[in-house]
Amino acid sequence: MSRANDIVGQIPYANFIGMGVERDAKGLVCVLPFKDANVGNRWLPAVHGGVIGAFLEMTALLALLDQSQDDRIARPINFSTDYLRSAGPQQTHGRAEIVKLGRRIANVRVVAYQDEEAKPVAAGIGNFLL
Repeated sequence: MSRANDIVGQIPYANFIGMGVERDAKGLVCVLPFKDANVGNRWLPAVHGGVIGAFLEMTALLALLDQSQDDRIARPINFSTDYLRSAGPQQTHGRAEIVKLGRRIANVRVVAYQDEEAKPVAAGIGNFLL
């Protein structure tokens, strides 16, 4: 986990949004604390969709780094995000599942959730060049 925290510490945008990394029984979990700077809709308040999208993509990249043996960072080929519900004023968690890890291409699914993992606020899928 310290390797993932070291990498997050070197990404300026991850530091700006306050992203962190933890590990639980299921594996790597990325954490996005609620901050006023991350709010997109002040009336709800809700986390900005761009913050959620970037959080999902960085979660996928960190999962790939956690699984790999070398220090090369995968490059995104494409990434799509589905916004499922409003991300309210509380901590958001992200968990990635590597669907396919080939020699050159990886396919990763990722979800962002707040209270329950079964009720995600957003989901994404991406293809990465290794």
